[in-house]
Amino acid sequence: MRSLWGLAWEDWVVKEKVKKSDKKTRANGATVARVTEITASSPKSFEHAIEVGVARACKTLEHVTSAWIQEQKIEIRDGKIHAYRVNMKVTFILNE
Repeated sequence: MRSLWGLAWEDWVVKEKVKKSDKKTRANGATVARVTEITASSPKSFEHAIEVGVARACKTLEHVTSAWIQEQKIEIRDGKIHAYRVNMKVTFILNE
C-alpha cells in the first residue's frame, strides 16, 4: 500500500500536463487558480478514497495542479469500518 505521500507523483504528472496545455496563460507570467473542497469515500482505504477524489476532480475540472488532504474520517456500522472518507481541497488553474 502506498502512503499518502505517494500522491506527490500524480500531482507532478498533472502539473506537467498543465505546463504543456496552459502555455497561453503562462506566457504573460500570470495565472489565477481556484480552490474547491470535495469529499470522497471508499470502502477500501483512505488512499483509495484519495485516488477516487483526485480522479473525479480531474474528470470534472481542467488544469488540476494539487490536492490538500484536509481531514480523514471513518464511517462505522455495526462496530466495523464501513467507509473511509477524506475531505480535500483541490487547486486548479482557471482558463482565460
